[in-house]
Amino acid sequence: MLRKFRIKINEKEYMVEMEELTPGASQMQSQPVESMVPNPTPAPAAAQPAPAPTPEPTPAAQPTTGEGEPIESPMPGNILDIRVSVGDTVSENQVVAVLEAMKMENEIVAPRAGTITAVTATKGSPIDVGQPIVFIR
Repeated sequence: MLRKFRIKINEKEYMVEMEELTPGASQMQSQPVESMVPNPTPAPAAAQPAPAPTPEPTPAAQPTTGEGEPIESPMPGNILDIRVSVGDTVSENQVVAVLEAMKMENEIVAPRAGTITAVTATKGSPIDVGQPIVFIR
Protein backbone atom coordinates (compact mmCIF):
# COMPACT_ATOMS: atom_id res chain seq x y z
CA MET A 1 0.00 0.00 0.00
CA LEU A 2 1.50 3.33 -1.05
CA ARG A 3 1.32 6.24 1.38
CA LYS A 4 2.16 9.84 0.49
CA PHE A 5 4.03 12.17 2.84
CA ARG A 6 5.17 15.78 2.58
CA ILE A 7 8.66 16.20 4.08
CA LYS A 8 10.51 19.47 4.69
CA ILE A 9 14.33 19.29 4.72
CA ASN A 10 16.49 22.44 4.92
CA GLU A 11 13.52 24.65 4.02
CA LYS A 12 12.80 22.58 0.88
CA GLU A 13 9.59 20.59 0.61
CA TYR A 14 9.40 17.10 -0.93
CA MET A 15 6.49 14.78 -1.71
CA VAL A 16 7.47 11.22 -0.89
CA GLU A 17 5.60 8.02 -1.71
CA MET A 18 6.42 5.12 0.59
CA GLU A 19 5.29 1.55 0.29
CA GLU A 20 4.63 -0.43 3.44
CA LEU A 21 7.15 -3.23 3.39
CA THR A 22 6.41 -6.87 3.82
CA PRO A 23 9.23 -9.33 4.54
CA GLY A 24 11.31 -9.75 1.40
CA ALA A 25 10.12 -6.57 -0.37
CA SER A 26 11.83 -3.19 -0.38
CA GLN A 27 10.88 -0.39 -2.76
CA MET A 28 10.94 3.34 -2.16
CA GLN A 29 10.04 6.12 -4.59
CA SER A 30 10.20 9.87 -4.17
CA GLN A 31 9.20 12.88 -6.21
CA PRO A 32 10.56 16.38 -5.48
CA VAL A 33 8.12 19.25 -5.11
CA GLU A 34 10.91 21.77 -5.73
CA SER A 35 14.23 21.21 -7.41
CA MET A 36 16.44 19.23 -5.10
CA VAL A 37 20.14 18.70 -4.71
CA PRO A 38 21.14 15.28 -6.10
CA ASN A 39 20.39 12.79 -3.38
CA PRO A 40 23.22 10.36 -2.58
CA THR A 41 22.19 6.69 -2.69
CA PRO A 42 22.54 5.90 1.06
CA ALA A 43 18.78 6.37 1.47
CA PRO A 44 17.90 3.17 -0.46
CA ALA A 45 20.73 1.39 1.35
CA ALA A 46 19.13 2.41 4.63
CA ALA A 47 15.86 0.94 3.42
CA GLN A 48 17.36 -2.53 2.99
CA PRO A 49 17.95 -3.10 6.73
CA ALA A 50 14.37 -1.96 7.40
CA PRO A 51 12.77 -5.34 6.54
CA ALA A 52 15.12 -7.05 9.01
CA PRO A 53 13.54 -5.66 12.20
CA THR A 54 10.83 -8.23 12.73
CA PRO A 55 10.42 -7.19 16.39
CA GLU A 56 7.93 -4.57 15.13
CA PRO A 57 5.10 -7.14 14.95
CA THR A 58 5.92 -8.17 18.54
CA PRO A 59 3.45 -5.65 20.04
CA ALA A 60 0.86 -7.16 17.68
CA ALA A 61 1.66 -10.56 19.21
CA GLN A 62 -0.66 -9.57 22.04
CA PRO A 63 -4.13 -11.08 21.85
CA THR A 64 -6.03 -9.17 19.18
CA THR A 65 -9.40 -10.88 19.26
CA GLY A 66 -12.39 -10.66 21.49
CA GLU A 67 -16.15 -10.65 21.25
CA GLY A 68 -17.79 -7.52 19.96
CA GLU A 69 -16.43 -4.32 18.45
CA PRO A 70 -12.77 -3.39 18.91
CA ILE A 71 -11.87 0.03 20.26
CA GLU A 72 -8.69 0.69 18.28
CA SER A 73 -5.77 3.02 18.78
CA PRO A 74 -6.17 6.11 16.59
CA MET A 75 -2.41 6.80 16.63
CA PRO A 76 0.86 5.14 17.58
CA GLY A 77 2.06 5.65 21.14
CA ASN A 78 2.32 4.04 24.57
CA ILE A 79 -0.52 2.91 26.80
CA LEU A 80 -0.28 4.90 30.05
CA ASP A 81 -3.36 3.50 31.73
CA ILE A 82 -6.17 1.01 31.14
CA ARG A 83 -9.23 2.20 33.07
CA VAL A 84 -11.51 -0.79 32.47
CA SER A 85 -11.33 -4.53 32.91
CA VAL A 86 -13.18 -7.50 31.43
CA GLY A 87 -16.82 -7.52 32.47
CA ASP A 88 -17.04 -3.79 33.22
CA THR A 89 -20.11 -1.98 31.92
CA VAL A 90 -19.22 1.31 30.23
CA SER A 91 -21.31 4.20 29.00
CA GLU A 92 -20.87 6.09 25.75
CA ASN A 93 -17.82 8.43 25.83
CA GLN A 94 -16.47 6.87 29.04
CA VAL A 95 -12.65 6.79 29.13
CA VAL A 96 -11.37 3.24 28.66
CA ALA A 97 -7.65 3.96 28.26
CA VAL A 98 -5.06 6.74 28.22
CA LEU A 99 -2.63 6.81 25.30
CA GLU A 100 0.57 8.87 25.31
CA ALA A 101 1.55 10.09 21.85
CA MET A 102 3.94 12.93 21.03
CA LYS A 103 4.22 13.76 24.76
CA MET A 104 0.47 14.30 25.04
CA GLU A 105 -2.00 12.21 26.98
CA ASN A 106 -5.01 11.21 24.87
CA GLU A 107 -8.12 9.71 26.41
CA ILE A 108 -9.57 6.82 24.40
CA VAL A 109 -13.33 6.67 24.93
CA ALA A 110 -16.01 4.06 24.33
CA PRO A 111 -17.94 4.79 21.11
CA ARG A 112 -21.12 3.41 22.66
CA ALA A 113 -22.46 1.88 25.87
CA GLY A 114 -21.74 -1.80 26.45
CA THR A 115 -19.72 -4.42 28.29
CA ILE A 116 -15.96 -4.90 27.98
CA THR A 117 -15.33 -8.44 26.68
CA ALA A 118 -11.53 -8.32 26.29
CA VAL A 119 -8.60 -6.05 27.15
CA THR A 120 -5.81 -6.61 24.61
CA ALA A 121 -3.41 -3.78 25.50
CA THR A 122 -1.32 -3.61 28.65
CA LYS A 123 -0.22 -0.62 30.68
CA GLY A 124 3.20 0.62 29.55
CA SER A 125 3.15 -1.23 26.22
CA PRO A 126 3.65 0.40 22.81
CA ILE A 127 0.71 0.35 20.42
CA ASP A 128 0.32 1.10 16.72
CA VAL A 129 -2.47 2.69 14.68
CA GLY A 130 -5.48 0.39 14.36
CA GLN A 131 -4.37 -2.04 17.04
CA PRO A 132 -7.28 -2.95 19.34
CA ILE A 133 -7.07 -1.72 22.93
CA VAL A 134 -10.30 -3.28 24.25
CA PHE A 135 -13.38 -5.00 22.83
CA ILE A 136 -16.89 -3.85 23.67
CA ARG A 137 -20.17 -5.69 23.18
